[in-house]
Amino acid sequence: MKTEKKPTRAALPLEALVRVCIIDQQIALGKFPNTDDLVDSIKRAANERAECKSASKATISRDIAFMRDRLYAPIEYDALRNGYYYTEKTFRLPGVFASAEDLLALSMAKNILSLYQDTPVYDAAQQLLKSIITPISPEGKSDWFESRIIIPQVPTSPVPAEAWSLITTALRENHVLTFDYQGAYDEGYKPRRVRPYQLLFDTGIWYLYGFAEERKDIRLFSLCRIKNIVQEKEHFALPKDFDYRAGNADSFFGVFAGQKKQKFKIAFYDYSVVWVKDRQWARDQKIAETDDGVIVSFTSTQFDKVVEWVLSRGCTARPLEPETLVNVWRSNINEMRKMAGKQ
Repeated sequence: MKTEKKPTRAALPLEALVRVCIIDQQIALGKFPNTDDLVDSIKRAANERAECKSASKATISRDIAFMRDRLYAPIEYDALRNGYYYTEKTFRLPGVFASAEDLLALSMAKNILSLYQDTPVYDAAQQLLKSIITPISPEGKSDWFESRIIIPQVPTSPVPAEAWSLITTALRENHVLTFDYQGAYDEGYKPRRVRPYQLLFDTGIWYLYGFAEERKDIRLFSLCRIKNIVQEKEHFALPKDFDYRAGNADSFFGVFAGQKKQKFKIAFYDYSVVWVKDRQWARDQKIAETDDGVIVSFTSTQFDKVVEWVLSRGCTARPLEPETLVNVWRSNINEMRKMAGKQ
């Protein structure tokens, strides 16, 4: 009776990925390594790389079977030379072709993930990137990226894993969500019924962007102020103009925006001149030099955020247009004078 062939692994853990890359390298050298040779090669690598572990001949054999059956590596055994070889001489596993620039980009992406550290997506994405980077890093020398290319952490707000799961499922399947929510100016939580359109991320905080049925309008909801979330059975049809970027992509001051597009003109002085010139604040921005600074002009729907932007520069920024911006700016200055005990 024929015995069934044991199935190869469906997936590999991180340490096995490292071994597979080493096996690929050794076979590609054309020296016909056998399992004893490969055990020695992996043992040497284990002495140099913490993520690499020594392995037995049986483990190596399973790795080779995985490479052949799952990665479609053209591996054969040559009995005369007592070792493995590739029947296609130019074959290499795709990961081996990663350039220094590829590794740098992947490592930077891994560091950028620190911005999402308090969200459920972080652990899964970190593990995925680690599984890609570690096997193809030459002799484990990618550590310098983590200590030399830094993405400073910003203040974040944790997102419960259960809420994240319910929201992302509702986004994928267009389910209505109900939850209790405390708005910025609310004293307590109030029930909300929302058709979720998108998740937006801004300076450490995730927001749900969707149609609030009670308000019959688009609203933003901070995920950290949502509780008792329920995914309803009811589905909704996603409108053609659902995308946040369709109406709010002309200026770059975060997620909050209004309906009215306005022309802004702001003068900057002193140390704010270099600061403002270093960045693009809007798609249509123009910067004009003056005798004592610069004037930045642009259009935006983000009035409240522009107010915050101007106030954040203190005495080195002065709004010129529109008049409503100038008035709000002056009103804030007067209130601060009163708080400082000045009339």
